[in-house]
Amino acid sequence: MKAPWSSGAPRSRIATASRGALLDKALVAVGGVAACALGVVLVVVALSVASLAWPSLRALGFGFFLGTRWDPVHGDLGALPFLYGTLVTSLLALLLAVPVALGVALFLTDLGPAALRRPIAALVELLAAVPSVIYGLWAALVLAPFLRTTVEPALASHLGFLPLFRGPKVGVGLLCASLVLALMILPTVASVSREVLRAVPSELREGGLALGATRWDVVRHIVLPHARPGLLGAVLLGFGRAVGETMAVAMVVGSRPEITGSLLSPGYTMSSVIANEFAEAQSPLHVAALAEIGLLLFLVTLAFNVAARVLVASVRGPAFAPRVTRALREDEA
Repeated sequence: MKAPWSSGAPRSRIATASRGALLDKALVAVGGVAACALGVVLVVVALSVASLAWPSLRALGFGFFLGTRWDPVHGDLGALPFLYGTLVTSLLALLLAVPVALGVALFLTDLGPAALRRPIAALVELLAAVPSVIYGLWAALVLAPFLRTTVEPALASHLGFLPLFRGPKVGVGLLCASLVLALMILPTVASVSREVLRAVPSELREGGLALGATRWDVVRHIVLPHARPGLLGAVLLGFGRAVGETMAVAMVVGSRPEITGSLLSPGYTMSSVIANEFAEAQSPLHVAALAEIGLLLFLVTLAFNVAARVLVASVRGPAFAPRVTRALREDEA
């Protein structure tokens, strides 16, 4: 008489479980190798760019980022105009895009009718899927002429007493680059902000409504305070994309390495100077200087993306739930 555990069926189940366990271990190993490979690729890229930029780091030092003249032919290289152009266009793009993106995110999570949320969310995702070169082409052929003939003359006539709106009205320049950047980062900021707002526990919203608060009170006193770190992370992600955007900006920024107080004047950014000059660089120092700009761009975007991910991940749980009632009561008082 055979023992129960010696029958074929239990052995088959044991073999199947063993194969499943081996498959699980294999998948874990493959995933671990892939994750480590990504880290290795990131380190290799950073080291390669640093190695390429080393001659510039050694020859020019920290003064490279303070120099205002860019003359590769005579070896006079200063990156401050590119830092200035990148900072101006990115900050102005955030100033224009963040209020609209936050409004879209609130509409999709708390304020808009349910029937409209899905179509608008699809439109936002469609904007994010458009290639950057298409944005640049549209900006060069449509936006820049419109700015040159209509917007910039109006700004100069009404706000010309401000240095920001003085200068040549050529269409391409810091203002045009900022507008196209704002359009490009808007879907990124809106999508991340929507996910952050959706992560706010529904119990907090329901508790505020149960206390007699309006939908706007719930948004102002509950949703936004709870999601503030994640929304800041969404803004940082948008800033990281604006800093690193290349082709669309290179097509409309004007490519003039100057520091000017006018938004109407042409300028230059770190990413666009690399795209425009790297293939035509002649001297080794010129190549190394462009690589040094790329290294700085790499470090800045990496830092902003890591900080943004940390902030977005921090929006969890009803950490400030005891403050909800107090905030609503203070508002009523």
